[in-house]
Amino acid sequence: MSVPPAAIRVLVCEDQALVRAGFVTILSAQPDMEVVGEAEDGRAAIRSAQELKPDVVVMDIRMPLLDGIEATRRLAGPDSPNPAKILIVTTFNVDEYVYEALRAGASGFLLKDPPPPELINAVRTVARGESLLAPAVTRTLIGRFAERLRPTTVPTSPERDRLKVLTPREYEVLLLISKGLSNAEIAAQLVISAETVKTYVSRILTKLDLRDRVQAVVLAYRTGVAGGGDRA
Repeated sequence: MSVPPAAIRVLVCEDQALVRAGFVTILSAQPDMEVVGEAEDGRAAIRSAQELKPDVVVMDIRMPLLDGIEATRRLAGPDSPNPAKILIVTTFNVDEYVYEALRAGASGFLLKDPPPPELINAVRTVARGESLLAPAVTRTLIGRFAERLRPTTVPTSPERDRLKVLTPREYEVLLLISKGLSNAEIAAQLVISAETVKTYVSRILTKLDLRDRVQAVVLAYRTGVAGGGDRA
């Protein structure tokens, strides 16, 4: 008899009680999910996430005491020893928030009041360690924020040295990821199978200690190699 997979443990962080209750109701009804806690402000979100260690944190942006961006940065940013997987859910459809949320370490971005299936799929996607943003959305972000991501000075050697662990083919795949290409598009361009691309992407994320494709895009721009940069 096979053992059923463990339920996805979710922490819901939202200051509006009615919205929070709605999220809890939707997610708790799923056979593969368990809402392990709730938080109504940013400080409580950090405390609960550290204590409960959920698989996914559903995080609002605008909350009292500490906003969701800063809470995300503390839970999933570069200084976090055990980065949490965070799904930002907000009513504010502002590109600046998307950019700041992803830079802070969020794994995905979803507008509030999504249809229940969309919220459920988003949580499952983030729980698997994948980025919620579709390639088309990634391309939009790259187009609008590439200049911000690019370093204003020559990247430090340690930062560029991170990329030296990649094989030439992995480096090539990273550059294509940084352009917002999907696995299928990368496969077509390199004339290899989509499954092979998936393997390369997984290796890249593991070698560079990155959580998802969005972080790979940010790193590619921060190191100056995206957009036609040469390998150091």
